[in-house]
Amino acid sequence: MNDHLTLLYRGRLSSCNYDCGYCPFAKSHDSRDALRKDASDLGRFVDWAGSQSMELSVLFTPWGEGLVRRHYREAMVHLSRLPHLRRVAIQTNLCVGTRWLDEANLASLALWCTYHPSQVSRTAFLGRCRKLNRLGVQYSVGVVAMREHLEEIEAVRAELPADVPMWINAYDGRPPDYYAPSDVERLLRIDPHFLYNLDPAPSFGAPCRTGESVLSVDGDGNVKRCHFVHEPLGNLYDGSFVSHLRARACPNAHCDCYIGYSHRKDLPFQRDYGKGILERIPLLRSPRSGGRLATA
Repeated sequence: MNDHLTLLYRGRLSSCNYDCGYCPFAKSHDSRDALRKDASDLGRFVDWAGSQSMELSVLFTPWGEGLVRRHYREAMVHLSRLPHLRRVAIQTNLCVGTRWLDEANLASLALWCTYHPSQVSRTAFLGRCRKLNRLGVQYSVGVVAMREHLEEIEAVRAELPADVPMWINAYDGRPPDYYAPSDVERLLRIDPHFLYNLDPAPSFGAPCRTGESVLSVDGDGNVKRCHFVHEPLGNLYDGSFVSHLRARACPNAHCDCYIGYSHRKDLPFQRDYGKGILERIPLLRSPRSGGRLATA
């Protein structure tokens, strides 16, 4: 097995306290039984991680909002304190307070924070960011680039500390020519990697770390190479996945999600993000250039 393994964990949680019109996820309600099962599954995963000797990195990518649930907050804290845990991060709308972070090891914990202008005010969101700054939490801020929010996106970038990176996701439901060239230029000034999301390079046959040193895990411990390739590789808990770890080329025509294409070996994300790749924090916080960066 590899000396270091990155796990993208997505359990059963499917509910969210936000209801963004552009989001295809989190449109359901989790019953108490479903939440208990999700907590049990997550506890099993945390126990497994604690029993390992190899270095691990974990990114939680729930369909809904995880940090409103105590079991995700407790899992983040517990994992952050493991000596062999290189990084634990979670995708979050940053709607919860920060008291839960008091017991965490902030050297290994990070947050991928998404700003949703239709759900929360800029003042409230940036107030939460300032709390993270005071605590010394590593985090990035991002947004889905709806055209009606472009000025808001620029305003958030202007008010964030210069060393807090901001990433941009293209609006998935956009019609052709949704963004004018001037819109793209504005967004590239904020996120120089934006074109990888807006206009993904063909993926078929591209070398990728998923299936080799990066894996997707669900609540039952079923392992796939990534969230977007459904071929099973075995189970985490019986160790059957280990014999299937190897370098693989991408079988999909395109990959337009950061948690997928950031692990491609022919793109510059490992070089440009380094240890911050899971939480989308580049090594160089100030943009080096506009447009698509040179490939590695």
